[in-house]
Amino acid sequence: MKHLKRNLLQQAISGLILFGLIGSAYAAEAITENAPAAEAPLPEYTFLDALKGGKNLTSFRLRYENVNQDGFAQEANGVTLRSLIGWQTAPYKNFSIAAQFINVSKFKDDYNDVAKGLPQPGHTQYPAIVDPDYTDVNQLFVEWTGIKNTKIRAGRQSLKLDNVRMIGNIEFRQVMQVFDGIALENKSLPDTEIYLADFERIKQINTKLRDSGRLGIVNVKYRISPSESLVGYANFSTFTDLGFGNGWFGAGNANADQSNVSFGARLDGVRKFNDDWKYAYTAEFAKQTRFADGDSRINAHYLRLGGGAIYDLKIDEEAYGTFSLRLDHETLSSNGGRFGFQTPFGTNHLFQGWVDKFLVTPKEGIQDTFLTAAYKFRDLTLSTEFHRINSDVGFNRLGGGTGHRYGNEWDLSAAYAFNKNISSKVEYGRFTEGDRYAAGRIRSTDKLWLTAMYAF
Repeated sequence: MKHLKRNLLQQAISGLILFGLIGSAYAAEAITENAPAAEAPLPEYTFLDALKGGKNLTSFRLRYENVNQDGFAQEANGVTLRSLIGWQTAPYKNFSIAAQFINVSKFKDDYNDVAKGLPQPGHTQYPAIVDPDYTDVNQLFVEWTGIKNTKIRAGRQSLKLDNVRMIGNIEFRQVMQVFDGIALENKSLPDTEIYLADFERIKQINTKLRDSGRLGIVNVKYRISPSESLVGYANFSTFTDLGFGNGWFGAGNANADQSNVSFGARLDGVRKFNDDWKYAYTAEFAKQTRFADGDSRINAHYLRLGGGAIYDLKIDEEAYGTFSLRLDHETLSSNGGRFGFQTPFGTNHLFQGWVDKFLVTPKEGIQDTFLTAAYKFRDLTLSTEFHRINSDVGFNRLGGGTGHRYGNEWDLSAAYAFNKNISSKVEYGRFTEGDRYAAGRIRSTDKLWLTAMYAF
């Protein structure tokens, strides 16, 4: 029965991709019938032309990271260089090829890199910085664009959908998350983008390759206006083991089946109020349940509501940058303290603050109210966030009693682009522990990042 359910998922996603392909072909044929006669043929376009006209996928990122965490005898200090070297050809006979290699090298190794999800031998006195030494193929795919408004990509690929809450590549870390499989994108319908995918392996940021199932994705975006969209999505995972068993269900559950499905809808946008002011809004809801032979405790929901204002500062018609301020609330609910809504394929670094205390949702869930402010002037961007993070249901507190307050976090960043190739960023985050979580304290932590990047 277990294998039957997984095969049904594979067939369903493959069928959706085939359906999308047939629909795209039909739409393209209808357009072609009404097209004017072709002009005289151009000079022969060769593969060498496609190679020369391709896209550079090369960049270098140098980073210093410091972590000062309560409960550790020493601070963590790491200096790493990530080198991405790659190229994607322009289309040739409707095909393009992309290859990108990755190397992460350590120059200062006073930290626990938790490679493949395991403590680094001889470094357990340090807090974790998840940037292990690593050399591999980061992306390798073939892309076909033989049908109008359609792109099919097969192979290892980076992926970001919507605000990367549910599906992302976690590109903040030196080793990013990548997906092995096939994906289809189609834009034939007016103001509509359809994305379908079937992935059979996922390389995580700790360099662990997960291949215990499949991930099927259906994502449909309708653009209400150039700055507003409505998205419906479904993510089907039959990955029995993503390394999160203990985190999802509590100690002693490492082998619990993590197969799940999430259905959701997201409304997000920015609308002009007048020449100086805009307002922004977000509303999103998702439901997560067990899938295939997933653990019966998997049953929770996600909710985000928020909004704010954007102001373009002008003095005597001269632009002096843009200010933004917004207030949001995010709920990752709990199933009675047995399981909290999880986002195992998302870029979780960007949520519940930047200090990464909640990459996995505690089984008591999360209620996060946060204020975000930013200012952008030319090539300078300043931003700050403040989070008040509580549980959805009460948790056992160290020393007895029940607690709800995980803690607070404050984050600051300054980014500057020197030109189109060179950029830099300074980031700082401080998480302050609230009620002491008996199942595993979420300790006060300070983090500092200094980053310099060169991209071709």
